[in-house]
Amino acid sequence: MTTRIVELRKGILKKNDELAAGLRGRYGQAGVLVLNLVSSPGTGKTAFLERTLRELRGRGARVAALVGDLETDNDARRLAASGAPVRQINTHGICHLDAEMIDKHLADWEGVELGGLDYLFIENVGNLVCPSSYDLGEKVRVALLSVTEGEDKPLKYPTLFNSADAAVITKMDLAEPCGFDRELALRNINEIRPGIRIFETSSKTGAGMGKWLDYLAAERAGGDLGSGKR
Repeated sequence: MTTRIVELRKGILKKNDELAAGLRGRYGQAGVLVLNLVSSPGTGKTAFLERTLRELRGRGARVAALVGDLETDNDARRLAASGAPVRQINTHGICHLDAEMIDKHLADWEGVELGGLDYLFIENVGNLVCPSSYDLGEKVRVALLSVTEGEDKPLKYPTLFNSADAAVITKMDLAEPCGFDRELALRNINEIRPGIRIFETSSKTGAGMGKWLDYLAAERAGGDLGSGKR
């Protein structure tokens, strides 16, 4: 039984990787930078993305977002207030997004074309385990953790942080009352993924957002947008 389960999982991931490769090629041809945001529930991922969308639009960028949740469209409605096109993906119990879901929702997203975007953000389902195994064709995978979650999160979930291209620490405005050990958190992230770009941010105050937005602009301008590979 164990062998059959392993074979099934390999088959599923192989199919996903093939679909992701196709998506990656389409993203590159369209000239859109695609980012996959991954975190546990309660990290503040939606607040961070909402502020990102607003500020990018303020800079004149063309942005859109796909939002993954098991149920409800609460986050999609919240993000839509930014003025950006947003589409909900409900997984109905599945703890991650996969390339087939992304492909399907891009195909029939009325009024949105990849070639008309500068940035496409994919807000993954709140989970630190399953999403790390599923390539969505993104150029940049972002691992988020909040100051309220503890400094050892990267050590507990190394697969996600090791596969990420950037890390974002959220809710820095709460760092002092939470007793957050900044240096320890940075050390733990770098232990798992040496040299990774780390952004310390607050969606409430805007702290750190300028450096994050500059990073996005540099990633989009810096090379082949279809070259990212997990």
